[in-house]
Amino acid sequence: MNDRALRSCIVGLGGLNGGPSREERFVIVPGSEIMAILCLATDMADLEARLGRIIVGLTRDRKPVRASDLKASGAMTLLLKDAMLPNLVQTLEGGPALVHGGPFGNIAHGCNSIQATRLALGLGDIVLTEAGFGADLGAEKFFDIKCRFGGLKPEAAVVVATVRALKMHGGVKKDMLSTPDVAALQRGLVNLEAHVKNVQKFGVPVIVAMNRFLSDTVEEQNCVIEAARSWGARAALSDVWAKGGDGGIAVGEQVMAALAEGKADFKPIYDASLPIKQKIEIIATQIYGADGVTFAPAAEKSIAQCEEMGMGATPVCVAKTQYSFSDDPTKLGRPKGFKINIRDVTASAGAGFVVALAGEIMTMPGLSKTPSAEAIKVHPDGRIEGLF
Repeated sequence: MNDRALRSCIVGLGGLNGGPSREERFVIVPGSEIMAILCLATDMADLEARLGRIIVGLTRDRKPVRASDLKASGAMTLLLKDAMLPNLVQTLEGGPALVHGGPFGNIAHGCNSIQATRLALGLGDIVLTEAGFGADLGAEKFFDIKCRFGGLKPEAAVVVATVRALKMHGGVKKDMLSTPDVAALQRGLVNLEAHVKNVQKFGVPVIVAMNRFLSDTVEEQNCVIEAARSWGARAALSDVWAKGGDGGIAVGEQVMAALAEGKADFKPIYDASLPIKQKIEIIATQIYGADGVTFAPAAEKSIAQCEEMGMGATPVCVAKTQYSFSDDPTKLGRPKGFKINIRDVTASAGAGFVVALAGEIMTMPGLSKTPSAEAIKVHPDGRIEGLF
């Protein structure tokens, strides 16, 4: 490409010829809205309808331009035709598992597909599904978004905890997490307690799976299990990493006991018909433990626009750090006296929810602080180092 051609490309993107500049944030569109659409679509017709509702831009008078207006939904549906089929795989021990979909739990709804879950429910007596990141993100979005769209009524929830993570929430540095420290663990238990009580607010019984690490002491493990039981949850040690299926029997028995009691009375935490700001405030105060919510001017404007476009009566998907209940990843444990800062709200019209951007959350996740390229070398003899 010569210099003139290169300049033409730059001009076309940057508006140097007097046209409007295209200013946009970095966002993984296939990993957020497209993946959310795939995972929330109930059949092929629903998939095409959702793809057609994607908002690709606005007219000069601020009216939405959708993929269906561009007559693109049919072609997109064709590309995703085979992707709609759930993938049946098996564990090392021969157990069946459906792996289908992967929206990020911090910027999207973090759950596998409704199609896979419904298929599993039709084939098995008990189905265990995963929701990404902490219960303040994964569980809340599973309950308020996926279960709402899929007509699902969960009967129990497993919250996974580790001694190492709880010690970090208790103030221990990462390079010291293998050192026994019951006092720090007890300080960090407030984090797990908040997750357990949050899930209980949805009317679902909780089982805490104490995920064992080799550095854990018996005293630390028992501390977590006893604390969980004091909050009204069931709890058991999970040792599947070392023992495979045998290591999960204790947790499985607790799940079966919870199901046998039949005490689940599932309900979402908010009514989807409420105004957008009110739904965000319910999530922030009831799940995150915030004192309230502050909305930046851009968010106020975007919320008004979403409601004008007919996106007011939809679920809310909060894009927030997974490291803290707050929007500040450095505030560990169970932070108090904070507000959630919503800097913007975007419409994922195809997915069927609005996304509230909290704090400085990146919409391009998955990248390490140190690029892998920095470790790659080619030696004089042709050997390559650092690829793996």
